[in-house]
Amino acid sequence: MKHRDIIEKMTLEEKCAYLSGKNAWDTRSFSSIGIDVLHHADGPTGLRKQAGKGDHLGLNASVPATCFPTAVTLANSWDVSLLEKVGEGLGIEAAAEDVNVLLGPGINIKRNPLCGRNFEYYSEDPYLSGKLAAAMIKGIQSNGIAACVKHFAVNSQELRRMAMDSVLDERTLREIYITAFEIAIKEGKPKSLMTSYNMVNGVYANENEHLLMDILRKDIGFDGMVVTDWGASNDHALGVKNGSSLEMPAPGLDSARELLEALKTGKISESDIDARVDELIDITLSTKNKKKPQDKAKMFEDNNALAREAARKSIVLLKNEENILPLDKSKKVAIVGDFAFSPRYQGAGSSMVNATIVENAQRLIKKLDLNIIGMAHGYSRADKEDESLVNEAIELAKQADIVLYFFGLNEASESEGLDRTHLRIPNNQITLLEKLSKVNENIVGIISAGSCIEMPWENNLKGILHGYLFGQAGMGAVFELLSGEYSPSGKLSESIVKKYEDVPNIKYYPSKERTSEYRESIFVGYRYFTTANIPVMYPFGYGLSYTEFKYSDIEADRNKVSFYIENTGNFAGEEIAQLYIGLKESNIFRPKFELKGFEKVYLNPGEKKKVTILFDDKSFRFYNVATNAFEIETGEYDIYVGSSCVDIRLQSKVSVEGNTTVFPYNRSDLPSYFDGNVANVSDEEYRILLGREIPDGRWSGELGINDALCQMYYAKSFIARHAYKVLDKRLKKSLEEGVPDLNTLFQFNMPFRAIGKMSNGQVSMEMVDAILLLVNGHFFKGLTGIIKGYFKNRKSNKIYKEKFLQREDRE
Repeated sequence: MKHRDIIEKMTLEEKCAYLSGKNAWDTRSFSSIGIDVLHHADGPTGLRKQAGKGDHLGLNASVPATCFPTAVTLANSWDVSLLEKVGEGLGIEAAAEDVNVLLGPGINIKRNPLCGRNFEYYSEDPYLSGKLAAAMIKGIQSNGIAACVKHFAVNSQELRRMAMDSVLDERTLREIYITAFEIAIKEGKPKSLMTSYNMVNGVYANENEHLLMDILRKDIGFDGMVVTDWGASNDHALGVKNGSSLEMPAPGLDSARELLEALKTGKISESDIDARVDELIDITLSTKNKKKPQDKAKMFEDNNALAREAARKSIVLLKNEENILPLDKSKKVAIVGDFAFSPRYQGAGSSMVNATIVENAQRLIKKLDLNIIGMAHGYSRADKEDESLVNEAIELAKQADIVLYFFGLNEASESEGLDRTHLRIPNNQITLLEKLSKVNENIVGIISAGSCIEMPWENNLKGILHGYLFGQAGMGAVFELLSGEYSPSGKLSESIVKKYEDVPNIKYYPSKERTSEYRESIFVGYRYFTTANIPVMYPFGYGLSYTEFKYSDIEADRNKVSFYIENTGNFAGEEIAQLYIGLKESNIFRPKFELKGFEKVYLNPGEKKKVTILFDDKSFRFYNVATNAFEIETGEYDIYVGSSCVDIRLQSKVSVEGNTTVFPYNRSDLPSYFDGNVANVSDEEYRILLGREIPDGRWSGELGINDALCQMYYAKSFIARHAYKVLDKRLKKSLEEGVPDLNTLFQFNMPFRAIGKMSNGQVSMEMVDAILLLVNGHFFKGLTGIIKGYFKNRKSNKIYKEKFLQREDRE
């Protein structure tokens, strides 16, 4: 232990209380013995520290902060130095507000484009996610605070996220869903990590020995603090035993009593508790001396400029027919779309930031050297037809040479706590686009959306600039690119499909009642599309520029690949060269190729540079489930260098001597996987891949503590069924109004145990058991238990505080 001197001063009861949060954001503190409070705040996109009473959903106002582009946007930059700079900007603002732990970055893999929180994650690829996250972590921690990489692990959906089980094979777990964390931890060295809400193969992530002890702490070597996602704790004692340091937000002293009881029964040992206390003390002390800004106003000014730079380098040019961009300054330009007046620049949920300033087109055009003839809203944000808005936009478009059409997903389309039901942009926006194209053929679309969208309407546009969710200064970056002040350099960090039906896991996503079966295995995103030859609208790694780049002279050996890139156009620009590696003649199933390196290169017109990408320990490895280890298969590997995953410019081969002697699969047992056609995997084939029986995740019988409140529709109690109807009605109403009710969303999907875990000590787990008695039809027995439990819990809390927590700091 690093801090035995402090731990030896603590009583057992103090240690047990210390391992659960005091309120929504803070730990308990005992300053008389050297233990200060540890302040947490949301922060993957910008600092969200609440000014008043704290809540984890962002319902109460937060202090002003810079809203940087979301993770999905930043990932399109493929720029590790930029991500580190943004991390520094986030870290300095956190330090200014005395925050110790910034809860980010989020690096979950985009398994399916319907995940409502995809805007908060980097990519469908673990290598890219891990490299960008490592850079972000370094930046955040550069001034003394802690980053908290999240959500560990296999957290791919919002629907019933606290009451579902991710079922997958070990190879998929290691290669796809753990690799990003491995890279982020080994290279970025975060001081903390957050566990996810879900179960992984039948065990909640926060108490999962295989995840936390075998993989995280032993294999990866993480030695920092592990904190639960807010309300993610199930069995607190098991969490402590298996490596989880802190239970958040504020379960109250019932959790401390749970640990004391677990000690008595031998479920855990005091050494387990001491190890977790040591981790918590260590991060508290290591973030004590934060570097705070001297001039807060200048900090915000500098970060706003950085937010614009980040947006500019992340926005993706998808289409540019007839070189309609950059804009000809002599042409008359009309601006249409409500998003131009009020941009959608960030996602919804716990990452929502109270931006210091938000740029919009209305203010920016006054300073532009463009012939803007007018602006029109064109459509209602709430997907309702408005003839007067449509007519105004059409009349304006008739007068223009070029129309800039700002459109995209509205606020109700994607949010934490809610998965999407389709990939379509609101219909009224597309109807307007089609009408505009009939009166003006020169339309450039500027899209705002946090994740993949279907684009059957793209033929109505000559140019497409995808801004994703570009942050508070993104509108300025858009016009810097439209005007040609800079050339676009972003490339997609995810595949944009032609239609949702092309996605391999639509039959298994999201969870079917309790379980979500990851039958597609390692074939996620481009790994599936390129292997199964499924055409997409815009592929992973794709993005246009105002200039052209020529690749040449590839050389590859066992340690590296080198080649040249030349700017053959008339604009200065940046190109992102991507390295993919595959093995055609393999004894295991594999994708056609996988991303194993990338380099962003700036080139002036006519300039030529040599690029070298080194191979690393992940370049040729696979996880062998027969030996439970990463190994290398002997073979002649194909080396691909491209401008995207389908635009391969150069190829070579490298012979690699491996160490695999036992192979885990028989082709005849797993034909779908060896062919890469995983959209219709049979039960028998999936059972063989898992190496065990497929869990039965069907709901049935009486409701338990890990069943979600949304399951009350089949509860025996009339009161419970009525409560379900109230929640369901409230949720549907908020969605119809276009603004998701985050509180209702959270309640709807949370399990009954969370009532106790998030009550700040007002509800004990004994009371939760009584609530379930009531819900399951035992009204009087349940009501009696709730009342008795309330007074018992109140008395127990009072005794614990007065007897054991006299040294705890008071608020």
